[in-house]
Amino acid sequence: MNEYQITFARSARKELESLTVELNNRIFPKIKALATEPRPSGCTKLVGEDDLWRIRIGDYRVIYSVDDTKRVIDITLPVSHYLLKRLLLTFIELC
Repeated sequence: MNEYQITFARSARKELESLTVELNNRIFPKIKALATEPRPSGCTKLVGEDDLWRIRIGDYRVIYSVDDTKRVIDITLPVSHYLLKRLLLTFIELC
């Protein structure tokens, strides 16, 4: 079975570069594993989105899209669970 190619959005790359080495050592193996299994056990499809998925790595969530026809996984955003919660609450307050 052919592996998927993994690409990173610019924002995701910048966020990953700002993390500690310890966090990167936990996150990158999980991202690399997506190349062979793009929808691993425990991943969650984001509601209201066609092809966005989320995996949990400790306090971080990696949001990514899967294109099965091109066999590409695009890492959209690695974000702290706490930051994601804060962003959602701010969005809800604005609405």
